[in-house]
Amino acid sequence: MSIKCTIIIQKEDNWYVATDIHSGVASQGKTIDEATANLKEALSLYYEDNRPEETHPEVYVTTLEVAI
Repeated sequence: MSIKCTIIIQKEDNWYVATDIHSGVASQGKTIDEATANLKEALSLYYEDNRPEETHPEVYVTTLEVAI
């Protein structure tokens, strides 16, 4: 079984932090690829004990520019 996850990656100091928006599971790495791979492993372990919902709500992620 596989599921699709929507993740956010943020740079914090010298680390990239990847977070799944549905479960809140996060992991980090020195590169984006490392953070993503670490999150994938963390999510696999998380979902061993926490059965995912059959469907995730449809999520749209975008940027928005606001004049200030």
